[in-house]
Amino acid sequence: MLVLSKKKLNQATQEMLEIPQGSWADIWYALKRNRRAMVGLSFIMLLVLVAIFADFVAPYGMKEQNLANALQPPNATNWLGTDDLGRDVLSRLIYGTRVSLTVGVSAVAVALLIGGVLGILSGYYKGWVDTLIMRFCDILLSIPSILLAIAIVASLGASIQNMILAIGLANIPVFARIIRAGVISVKEKQFIEAGEALGANDAVIIFKHIIPNIMSPIIVQSSMGIATSILSAVGLGFIGLGLEASIAEWGTMLNFGRGYIRTHPYLTLYPGLVIMFTILSFNLLGDGLRDAIDPKMRER
Repeated sequence: MLVLSKKKLNQATQEMLEIPQGSWADIWYALKRNRRAMVGLSFIMLLVLVAIFADFVAPYGMKEQNLANALQPPNATNWLGTDDLGRDVLSRLIYGTRVSLTVGVSAVAVALLIGGVLGILSGYYKGWVDTLIMRFCDILLSIPSILLAIAIVASLGASIQNMILAIGLANIPVFARIIRAGVISVKEKQFIEAGEALGANDAVIIFKHIIPNIMSPIIVQSSMGIATSILSAVGLGFIGLGLEASIAEWGTMLNFGRGYIRTHPYLTLYPGLVIMFTILSFNLLGDGLRDAIDPKMRER
């Protein structure tokens, strides 16, 4: 058994106290000082509330049609106008928020779960396990993520479950590599050596000591990954591989609105603006989290 001197043990304990790089209170304080990040967070919270209470916020139902009121420009009755079937654009944007956030968060959860397991195994055990997993990730990275998602959805069929699976699988290599790098970095710390010397098994070291100390890059990447996943879902919907036409989804709304872009530009303008501000908000929050978590960035 490895024997540690008292000096090394104290140094290992000190390292354990220094990681993560800052307490959650410090991170939140630094994040609050970042105006752009708070603007992004505020808009995201607004989207979450709209998605949760869409049935109460939307003035009309998601599938409610009125052919006599088709293609009406924005007016007092329909604030953002109506589409070719007389459906209220604002109501469908509100219901589309629920779909887009569900796809974005769920896809990141899938990528984080599978990529996290692969990254931990690769970084902790190294050797042939690391080589095998990293070569698998290299294969996935060699295929553009949107093309991989298109291939999966086209093969399995268009549904929200298949869309989540396709986008999640396409993002696995990113999370696997980030988590692998974090595991390798933390595994070299002396408090891990101290834990092994005290007889802690691999599960205890991984779940109690390694994972809590690599949460910072995971949180930042998850925030930005949601934005990427929403954009991928919009892309699938725009090329006709999204959900069925009756279900409100931002990409599908863009796809149907492009046929009227010259005569009724609001059908693409408003969904495009919502998509733009949503992606921008998640990116601003991700940048703010990165700066708040990294002490070197907070000092600037």
